[in-house]
Amino acid sequence: MSRTIPYKSRQLGGLDISRYSADELRSLVAKLLNNKIHGISFSPYVEGQEPGSEISDQQIRERLTIIAPYVNWIRTFSCTEGNEKVPAIAKEFGLKTLVGVWLDGDRENNDAEMQGAKELVDAGVVDMLGVGNEVLLRGEIPPDELIAYINAAKEFALDIPVGYVDAYYEFEDHQNVADACDVIFANCYPFWEGYPAEHALVYMKDMVYRAKAAGKGKPVVISETGWPNLGTAEGAAEPGFENAVRYFINACNWVAEQNIDMFYFSSFDEAWKVADEGDVGAYWGLWDKDGKPKYW
Repeated sequence: MSRTIPYKSRQLGGLDISRYSADELRSLVAKLLNNKIHGISFSPYVEGQEPGSEISDQQIRERLTIIAPYVNWIRTFSCTEGNEKVPAIAKEFGLKTLVGVWLDGDRENNDAEMQGAKELVDAGVVDMLGVGNEVLLRGEIPPDELIAYINAAKEFALDIPVGYVDAYYEFEDHQNVADACDVIFANCYPFWEGYPAEHALVYMKDMVYRAKAAGKGKPVVISETGWPNLGTAEGAAEPGFENAVRYFINACNWVAEQNIDMFYFSSFDEAWKVADEGDVGAYWGLWDKDGKPKYW
């Protein structure tokens, strides 16, 4: 069965939102999820937690129980602080894993992350490995050092594809990093670049094409993309139920048509993100902070 949904009206920008009621939009979202989307970014934190909080096996299982019926893959962000428990538990749910290695300016912690990744690879619970997440965007380590981490991961990952996760344009700006990767993990956010929802699909396509050009024929995975339903606008990009649903449906349909793997951002709303991203940071989940579906 095709995962795409026939539009009542097809246009370059995707779904003609004006032709659907709220209930019809919810039905379209439910159809996509019931057929399973490729993947989703997964963070196990619950209300009151943030990076550094103790993460229990129980909460990981509770969170995965909610999302597992609707996805084939999950993406994690770290191999320490309890996050290293996630891949093995995900395997219990039959999920594949893009395991993230968190890198920043703390070299000691980076070494711990790399060691954690190696142990997870050795345990056989890693399907793809993302070494670093937006560390170039944040300016925390230089490209040559990042490449050294990528190459070190390749040595222990063996036949597991290894790549780096960042905004699509960072691969254009750092061709040597793109060349070091087996796969390009591109974060594509029309919202954060201030594009209105009605043009977001077109702009997201351009982001992917630019990442593909930097990859020179290597596989490109959309490692993050999404749209918030609440919070402050970013330029012409407005949060809201209809805009979030429009973007989700358009993105899912297009990647299915193009046979592109995508990890939607994100699984659950997370209040701790407000400190870095403003009020909008708390509302990117397909489920709310309590695990209730937001769009279907």
